[in-house]
Amino acid sequence: MPAKSGQQHILVIMVPTEQRLFTPGTGAVPPELTGRDAQQAVLSRCLADLVGGLAPPHNVVLIGPRGNGKTVLLNWLKAACVDAPAVEVLSLTPQDIPAPAALFPALLPRRGLAKLLPRKVGNGSAGPAGHHLSKELAARCRRKSLAVLLDEAHTLDLAVGGTLLNTSQQVRAEAPFLMVFAGTPGLPTHFNAMGASFWHRLGEGLLGVGRLTDAAARAALVKPLQRHGVEIDTDALDAVIEDSQHYPYFIQLWGDALWQEHLANRNARITTVEIAAVRDALATRVADYHQGRYQELAAAGLLPAAAAVAPLFQGNVDATAFDQDIDSALLSAGIEDAAARFAACADLSRLSYMWCPPNQLPPVVWSAGIPSLTTYVLEHIPATAQVH
Repeated sequence: MPAKSGQQHILVIMVPTEQRLFTPGTGAVPPELTGRDAQQAVLSRCLADLVGGLAPPHNVVLIGPRGNGKTVLLNWLKAACVDAPAVEVLSLTPQDIPAPAALFPALLPRRGLAKLLPRKVGNGSAGPAGHHLSKELAARCRRKSLAVLLDEAHTLDLAVGGTLLNTSQQVRAEAPFLMVFAGTPGLPTHFNAMGASFWHRLGEGLLGVGRLTDAAARAALVKPLQRHGVEIDTDALDAVIEDSQHYPYFIQLWGDALWQEHLANRNARITTVEIAAVRDALATRVADYHQGRYQELAAAGLLPAAAAVAPLFQGNVDATAFDQDIDSALLSAGIEDAAARFAACADLSRLSYMWCPPNQLPPVVWSAGIPSLTTYVLEHIPATAQVH
């Protein structure tokens, strides 16, 4: 049928599944979700409670640097909920609930003709006139179990977060309801500012999501390729794993590049020749990624602090540091005020430059979000930006 005057045709191209074997940066569940057995086990137990009409014993908070797969785990759980007819699931971001008044329509959307009727909006807990969020949400959950998945929770408005945490506590006492929050290492500080101290009592529900183990990193790359008849030589795999530093986003970048190379040449075996063919393009993408993170540190005034702690982690996937190591590095770099050193440490964690996995017994151990980023900082920071 010809288009009307001024009307444009939109060509929709359906990309074959094999073209998108690896999907870096999308948050989609990768072809091989490895190294997350502990997190998946906790989430599975919570889902089993919901399926059985029970409230899980705790909410779940996923904490970790960006690019490590928190959104992937949320999407994995969402798919599992969709497969469980007894459970409803809502996926939200802070943009969906920018103010307390948005909580009621987000968690209790009106359906059918009710959408056409005017609604007086109150605060987040009271909602429309004559209604109370926790009571109506509990009623909804008694009809059908509900899981609410909230990504990027470290950017949640404080008033919204406080209401949401308190509401969740109240609803779970009466009905099968689960909240799953995901955020960067700055999330605990953000929660503390909300005044809902009971979130500390999550127990196994507080889950760290960091870089993969060596074995998991290898499996994430090898198994999807093998399922499509593609093998990778040991020395080629070693090179990829060393370059990726067990960082899930970089592993997916490598997987996508090697898969596209395979599609172009239909090579059934990946060798160092294929690694060399894609390395320059990969190096450019990684450098762009590092540059973006570097600029973020610069905008926050954190380059001097980042450079001070960088030697503790530089280029070593296994490098860790204790609290006193971080403090000493910042002190030796000229940050003499103890409060300023504490703030710098917290801000570096908030931006995922380094992080402290949860549920540790003293002494607390810190790790780099991406070891190669610490090298990048040392190589690019101007001398005038360093603390003296």
